[in-house]
Amino acid sequence: MGMAAGPGRGVKSDINVTPLVDVVLVLLIIFMVITPMLQRGKDVKLPRALKVEAEKKGADPIIVSVTPDKSIYIETDKFNDEDFQAELQKKLTATPGQRILLKGDSALVFDDVRKVMNLARKAGARSISLGVEEVKQ
Repeated sequence: MGMAAGPGRGVKSDINVTPLVDVVLVLLIIFMVITPMLQRGKDVKLPRALKVEAEKKGADPIIVSVTPDKSIYIETDKFNDEDFQAELQKKLTATPGQRILLKGDSALVFDDVRKVMNLARKAGARSISLGVEEVKQ
C-alpha cells in the first residue's frame, strides 16, 4: 500500500521569492541608470514659452548651461570663456554638426546668453537650440 500523508508530511507550500527579488533588482538597476540621463546639464530655471517646437530626433545634443551668476557649463563641467570655446571646439571636431542645447537661466539678460551663443558660433557650432519650459494652458 502507498504511504498516506500523515500530519507531519504535508506538501511544502513556501512561496519562492527569488524571481521577485531578481525582477526588483533589475528594475532598480534600470532606474539607477536612466535617472541621471533625465536631467542633464546644470540646474537652471528656464524661461517659459507658450509654443515649443518639437524636439528633433537624431544625435544627442551637447548641453550648455548658463547659471544666474553667468557661469558657463558644458554638461556639468564649469568653464571660463576661453576654455569653453576650446572645449566646445574639441567636442564639435569629434562629432561635426552636433546640435547644441543652450539652457540659460531666466534671471539672465539676453546679452549674457548672446555672448555664449557667439562663443559657440566661433567654436564652430552650426545649430544652437534654446532650452525653454513650456507653459501648460
